[in-house]
Formats: sequence, structure tokens, C-alpha cells
Amino acid sequence: MILCIAEKPSVGRDIARVLGATTSRDGYMEGNGYCVSWTFGHLCALLDPNEYNEQWKGWNMSSLPMVPERFGIKVTNDKGVQKQFNTIKTLIAQAEMVINCGDAGQEGELIQRWVYQKAGCRVPVKRLWISSLTEDAIREGFQKLKDQSEYQHLYEAGLMRAIGDWLLGMNATRAYTLRFAKGVGKDRQVLSIGRVQTPTLALIVKRQQEIEHFVPRTYWELKTLYRDTLFSAQLPAEEDEYAITSLEQGQKLVDSIKDLPLEITSVEKKKGMEYAPRLFDLTSLQVECNKRYGMTADDTLKVIQSLYEKHVTTYPRVDTTFLSDDIYPKVPATLRGIQDYFPQVAPLLPLKADGGKGAGSLPKSKKVFDNSKVTDHHAIIPTGQRPDNLTDLERKVYNMVALRFIAAFYPPCQVANTTVLACAGDISFKVTGREVLEQGWREVFAKEKTDDEAEEQKVLPSFRKGESGPHQPQLQEKTTTPPKYYTEATLLRAMETAGKTVEDEELRDAMKENGIGRPSTRAAIIEKLFQRKYIIREKKNIKATEVGINLIHTIISPLLKSAELTGRWEQKLRAIERGDYTAKLFLDELKQMTSEVVHEVKADKSGMRCPVCGRGTIIRGKTRYGCSRWREGCTYAEAF
Repeated sequence: MILCIAEKPSVGRDIARVLGATTSRDGYMEGNGYCVSWTFGHLCALLDPNEYNEQWKGWNMSSLPMVPERFGIKVTNDKGVQKQFNTIKTLIAQAEMVINCGDAGQEGELIQRWVYQKAGCRVPVKRLWISSLTEDAIREGFQKLKDQSEYQHLYEAGLMRAIGDWLLGMNATRAYTLRFAKGVGKDRQVLSIGRVQTPTLALIVKRQQEIEHFVPRTYWELKTLYRDTLFSAQLPAEEDEYAITSLEQGQKLVDSIKDLPLEITSVEKKKGMEYAPRLFDLTSLQVECNKRYGMTADDTLKVIQSLYEKHVTTYPRVDTTFLSDDIYPKVPATLRGIQDYFPQVAPLLPLKADGGKGAGSLPKSKKVFDNSKVTDHHAIIPTGQRPDNLTDLERKVYNMVALRFIAAFYPPCQVANTTVLACAGDISFKVTGREVLEQGWREVFAKEKTDDEAEEQKVLPSFRKGESGPHQPQLQEKTTTPPKYYTEATLLRAMETAGKTVEDEELRDAMKENGIGRPSTRAAIIEKLFQRKYIIREKKNIKATEVGINLIHTIISPLLKSAELTGRWEQKLRAIERGDYTAKLFLDELKQMTSEVVHEVKADKSGMRCPVCGRGTIIRGKTRYGCSRWREGCTYAEAF
């Protein structure tokens, strides 16, 4: 008997149907020489501290850091979980081979491996790796089974992630709670600290403080109206960020040119192409759903996961916006499968996938197909299955995915960008215009908002170099504005780029390895911050609560708060996955980091009685310590 173990019951039944295992049993399906069972979530987990060492059961600073010599796993303490595990264990004992049909990603690999280890699996294990749950994809996947050893690095990366979260989370949470939390015993508030959640919270707190401490400044912009077109002055800012910082200064500039003609010095018109928006990875889909429909990252993940399980879209937990070359020949069939739902497909139906060259060829752009940008999975696209029986929200998300896919095979949008330069006396002016010459892929989104909705067409009059005439200079008073609060969309982007503001898609791609968290986990991290009352929603804005702000201010170690440092850790985990970095070296670094974090907390003097005056308490500055009574003359003032 061959045993297949899927990630959840619904996926198991899909696989069983394809394999002909149609007889339903308690916790599995069987037939045609196969048994198909399933996990549901994490059947196994790392041991609790007291299961390594009885002395670690109580929370005591003297027992920290807790670093087990060897990490162990256990079956989760839940009756339903333990019953299903025992079913799988019994089936493994009877099997001649096991096929790992778990979620095709790092976490899915870890979940399955732990189950096999705990069940004492001794038979050969193969790996099913598929990007959609259609019948054809499942059949094709079973024809290309690989040995489990080929995914050893993936498992090691998942294992190091779990161990890292355990080491840092357990030790830092206990250390900071014992040292700084209010209350005693059961009434003590737990200060929950995590490898990804804490730097994410730090991003939110930092932005909030920038907004609260922002001091607005007034400045002026010089513009002039000529032939019903508003030109902007190009003034050197010199030392100040803004060129005109006083009304008097601006008025002098107006007076100096108001009686002079404005002369057109240059007219430059360039034709260009705008390419269709990138296909979706999970983060960009979550960002777009938040912008357009106000959906949370977690809601979007649930919806796209449901669409995947309904066989209408491909695997969702991906971090690439590209397709592999082997998808190209399948595109016509996918387009035919969705043509009844999208009239935009009609112009593409006569085209063939023959390399993308010549008349009648389906385009094959490097902006869409690039094997070097695809690792385990490709971008999220429709499978070509009929999208029937979808909820309203599922339909909205499905349409977004499908329209992006269709647009990828339309011609580029042809545009003309015009730049007109002018001068009045010694002051230069500029205006730009944009005209869409051919809609191209924009036809696909005729009734939809696009990523470029803010770039409205702006057609300029026909200007001629050398022409001149009267104009109307004017001053426009402006006030600097603070940064915007994070929304889930902008927070996801910040997590993806380790807190750096990056608009360019190619640069963002290069930074993904340094992002904090993974696409599949970021939604859960944000939800965890909400659940722990560290952040709240106000309309679309995300704000830190007093509890969240106090937690970040309490944390000493920059390792725990820095998105950049956490991003480097994430980069090493990805390197382990590729086989470019060893799990042992990473584990040694984890242990060293954990020890440093605990030592910093133990060495912290804040809250202790002042050794000089004996009346005040020691408080912490940015780098040193001082007495709380330093204003009253206490000489113990290292930090002040």
C-alpha cells in the first residue's frame, strides 16, 4: 500500500479522487492500492521548556537563557489532533512507501517531516510538488515525484525558522516580562516578543512618533499661467529643502518677472511604452485588495487559499511575480477556459504559443516569463477551470488575478510624454504632459481601476520653441505634511523591504530576500499584533496602542527591534533553503544572539535603587543610566 499524506482533508479528498481511492474511512480514504490521509495544521510542535528541563517550568531570570542541547518535538495536546496522528502512524506502519503531499512550501515541508519523525517512519518517502489542485496538475505531479532528500534544505530552513522563533520568543519574552512587566505572579502582564512581530511593531511605533512629533512648515511655490497651462518654476533649493520659505521672498520673484514675457525654450516629445502590471505574488495581491476593497491581509490570504482549493487559481503563498517557461505552452488552454467570463480574452484566442514571434503569436515577454525569477512556485494565475460557485469576495479577488493574467498578453500601452521648458528673465519654468496613443493592455481594465489610476491623461496645447507672450505669475502657499500612518497595504510593503520605502518594482524584487517574515506568515504576524492589543485599526490606518508603544520603548536590544537586522536573518534562512548556508552555523548564531539578548536584560540597571542618593531609582537613557532625581541634584547621572 502507498500512503499519501495531504495538508488538509479537502486537499486529501481531491488527491484521493484522482488516484481512485474512493472508499471513505475514519481519517483517510483508500482504494486502487493507495491510502490518502491528511494533517490539519501543526500536528506536531517543539517541546515546551519544562519538557526539556523541569527547572524551566517556572519563570525565573536565573534559568535564562534556556537553550536545549537538542530540540525535540511532540504531538499537539488536542484530542482530535492526537486521534488523526495515531491514524497516520498506523497507516505508516503498514505502508511500503509514503508520498508527502503537504503544502508545497517551507512550513508545509516542516509539518510533514515532523509527523513522519514522530510516527517512526522507516519506509521511502517521495515528494509531490504541485502549483494547483486541478486534476491535470495532480496527475502530472504524480508522474514527476521526487525523492524527499531533494527537499532537505527546505526542511532545514523551516526547522531553523521554528527553532529561532522558539529560542528568541521564549527567552526574550520571559526576560523582559520578569525584568520590566507590571504586576506580580498571575497578575503580571506578559510582554510578548517575537522575531518578526517585534520589528514590525517597531516600524508602526516609529512612524507614529514621526507623525506626532512632526512640525509643519509653510513654504511657497512659484507658478505661472501661460496659454491656459500652469508652469512650475524650477528654483534651486540651495541649503534649504524648499526654495521659497517666506512670502516676501516669493513676492520679489513675482515682481521680477511679471512684466517680462514667458519664452518657450524647449519642447520635447517622446513616445514610450507602458507595460501591463506585474502578475500577482501574495504580498502584491494583499496590497491591492487592501487598497481597493479594504480587505485585511489575513482576509485576502483566506480568500485566495479558498480559490486555490476550488481549483480556479494556482498556489497562493508565493513571492514571485513571474512565470516559468513551462507555463507558456499552457497559456492558450487557460485563456480558452476563462473566455466565457472575460470578453477581453477574445482578441487572444487566435494566438498560438509558438515563442512569441511573428503574426499570430502569443507574446512571451521577459517581464512575464523568467525561469531565473521562479524557484518553488510561479506567480498567482488562473488555472483555466470554470470559476463557478464563488462568493462575492472570491469573485472580486479572482477577477483581479484573471485580468492581470489576460493583460500580460496584450500589447504595451503606447504613450507620448511631453516636456516643455520656458523662462521669464532668469527664472526657468517647466510643465509636463502625457497622452495615451494606443490603449494596449489598458483595454483589459476598461471598467476597472488600475495601478496607474492617479496618472490621468494630461494633453498639453501645441507649444513651439521660441514663442513667447504674457503670463500670469502666482504664488501658491503650501504646508509640509507629516508621513502617513501605515495601512495594511503599506505595512506589508514595509515588511517586504525591511522598512525601506521602495517604489521601483525591480529594486523591490532585489530586496525581497531581506524582507521580514515570509509572504505566507506576514498576515498572521499583523493579526497577532491586533490580538495582543499592541495595535488597533482606525478606518484603514494602523496605530500603535499605549501598550505597544511602551513595549518598544522597554526593549533594549536593537536586534529585537530592527527590521533590517531581522531581514538579514531572513536572508540567511533563504540561503539555507538554497543550500548556500548551513543550518548548524545559523543555529550557533541563534544561540549566541539569544544569550546576548538575555545578558542585556540582566545587565540593565533601570528600576534599581540609586546607589548615590538612596531615594531615587535608576532610569535608562538612550545609552547610559542615571538617577530619577538628577534634576534635584543627585550626582548619579551617567546618562544625563
